[in-house]
Amino acid sequence: MDSTTDTPWLSADQQVSWRDYMVGTTALTDQLDRELRAAHGLSIHEYEILVRLSEAPDRSIRMAELAGSLSHSRSRITHTISRLQRGGLVHRGQCSEDGRGVSAVLTDEGHAALAAAAHTHVRGVHRLMIQNASDDELAVIGRVFARVLATLDQPRLPA
Repeated sequence: MDSTTDTPWLSADQQVSWRDYMVGTTALTDQLDRELRAAHGLSIHEYEILVRLSEAPDRSIRMAELAGSLSHSRSRITHTISRLQRGGLVHRGQCSEDGRGVSAVLTDEGHAALAAAAHTHVRGVHRLMIQNASDDELAVIGRVFARVLATLDQPRLPA
């Protein structure tokens, strides 16, 4: 394969769209992170972990499964869970299925912190993303990223 002739170079319009996407998603995530940190002392990554735990049966997920679902390394998840554990928001326990693995478990304090932070996060998402797109545009974004996730063999999150 000749890499110089097989490369599907982006058109000028595609390049603009790609760059707007890259800069826009980074800026959006950074702003949502700043708002959560300022109001609740939580990073957006910590918030997402709390969300995943809150949606899991018994508010508990194996650490390896949590890392995979967030596309984070196990060491990054371990470090973040340790921070959340020091704050009393999460604790670690043995996996109920086999007793060999370690699970992260959302505490009542963690659930309360998530409930408070959710208002800040959802207001930010609404102000910065939802208000800037029509329902049709949001549906297109959803369909595109469902295909991206499928191409990357990543599961979609439940609604």
